[in-house]
Amino acid sequence: MTGSKAKRKSAREKLADSKNLPFIEQIPERMVRTCGEGTLVVPAPLEVDAMMRKVPKGRLVTINQIRAALARKHGTTIACPMGTGIFAWIAAEAAAEAAAEGEADITPYWRTLKEGGVINEKYPGGREGLKAKLEAEGHTVVPKGKKLVVQGFEKKLADLG
Repeated sequence: MTGSKAKRKSAREKLADSKNLPFIEQIPERMVRTCGEGTLVVPAPLEVDAMMRKVPKGRLVTINQIRAALARKHGTTIACPMGTGIFAWIAAEAAAEAAAEGEADITPYWRTLKEGGVINEKYPGGREGLKAKLEAEGHTVVPKGKKLVVQGFEKKLADLG
């Protein structure tokens, strides 16, 4: 069909598309300075989603904890920071799509924080939506500069095994 636009994939379709992932490689030369030498895993999107789903109500996880758990799972030095972050965002978008269609069992993406307990404002709901979800689960969210952080998040981190 010439001239027609291809239908964009939904976030749930993107989440389910493993694109031959995970794969393991040597840490690329361009990353050695910041990450060190060793091996890197680029996880499958559903692996990141599964880690996010492990976090129970009242608990939190950081994206770096997810990366560390994925590296342990695959026996690598690190998990790809960019891939893990992108797949966490896709998992969050997929959860929002599912919630919009009335599903209750969704990935609790609001419990996944950036380093330092910073909420990820790019997740569905943005600053205020994420703050409301976290506060509804008993967390205190406070401003820190231009960011919002979960106060005392370190004491509420989940164990990803």
